[in-house]
Amino acid sequence: MAGDDDTWCPTIKKDWPNISGKTVTMYSSITGDEATALRKTMEDFNKCTGATIKFNSDKNFEKQVVVQARSGNPPDIAVVPQPGLLATLVSTGAAVEAPAQVKDNVAKYWSKDWEGFGTVNGKFYAAPLGANVKSLVWYSPKMFKDAGYEVPKTWDDMIALSDKIAGAGDVKPWCAGIASGDATGWPATDWLEEVVLRSAGPDVYDDWVAGKVKFTDPKIKTALDEVGSILKNPKYVNAGWGDVSSIATTDFDKAGGPILSGKCYMMQMANFYTWPAGTKIGEDGDVYAFYEPPMGDQFGEPVEVGGEFILGFNNNPATQAVQFYLSTAHWANLQSIDSPSRISANKGLKVDNIQGAINKLSFEILMNPKSISRFDASDMMPAAVGAGAEWTQLTSWITGQDTDTTLQAIQAAWPAS
Repeated sequence: MAGDDDTWCPTIKKDWPNISGKTVTMYSSITGDEATALRKTMEDFNKCTGATIKFNSDKNFEKQVVVQARSGNPPDIAVVPQPGLLATLVSTGAAVEAPAQVKDNVAKYWSKDWEGFGTVNGKFYAAPLGANVKSLVWYSPKMFKDAGYEVPKTWDDMIALSDKIAGAGDVKPWCAGIASGDATGWPATDWLEEVVLRSAGPDVYDDWVAGKVKFTDPKIKTALDEVGSILKNPKYVNAGWGDVSSIATTDFDKAGGPILSGKCYMMQMANFYTWPAGTKIGEDGDVYAFYEPPMGDQFGEPVEVGGEFILGFNNNPATQAVQFYLSTAHWANLQSIDSPSRISANKGLKVDNIQGAINKLSFEILMNPKSISRFDASDMMPAAVGAGAEWTQLTSWITGQDTDTTLQAIQAAWPAS
């Protein structure tokens, strides 16, 4: 059995003893090989209980699940990828609070930060499932070693290193890309969120997400100017691609290519970034990553994260049993064994079961006692802002629009109520 949690099956049989033959429907946006791997992790539940989890996935999940909830025809369980969508689903009146056994598991296996992500209006609804870490800077270990550079431990060290690289020759320190089809601009939101979290702290970050701190607030302006000192600095970017404005037209999923060809030292991007087949990832590999460093010690070690949450739409025993199963350390370990691209912030996850150097690094960051986790801000803001004006305006900012105009335009998109 994966992990060290051998009590999960006896607990299910004790608390939900009569679910054999039942089917629980689960709906998600996760597709392809990842969905296939997740279906495999459901086999232990079936062996233990005799019940079946029917896993359905759909790229239009985020729109369809809200329609289903509002029409009174939701799945038994939804895999919700953002706290903002979680709140929307709760507001339909169709969702139900998580059972006590799930809440107890979350208190045992996750930090208070993660428990908070699954809480709406003071009530706990959804246990965390998968997790990703956005606070990473990818780099070339070989280029660092050949030049005698060390991985920076503070933000000031990272800027000093960037200056050193910029002054050393034709190879620039940073490469970047924010093009992503209709979602062009989203990687720029990650940059802003990372800096707000580090420079203004988690309390300001939370108030910003809630709309209490406006985009026009001096703290947000200072943060965007700090981002601009990197992304809009022609001495720093855009290695291998062009000038500053090329960031807006460079596909984010190709932006790191110059690191492999020796034209770029660093790129800020999450752990889920996909490198070409055959790329060796590790401290002695073609690429690796380091934790995007803090700006001081007053806010601990801030970490911007993403992930999914398990939301139930009824109190049927079989539904509750599945929610419980997916909140166990046993399942968290199965996930990492069966789905190499996935990790969890579950404290019961064993490092030995995690596949890949970056996933292990990400888990270590999540488990660091100094880590202060906050969910991707744009994913929690109203869609007109976080998935609309912020994307388009930050793209315009990259291509020459000034900071004040940019932030005013984003704030103007915030719904009046």
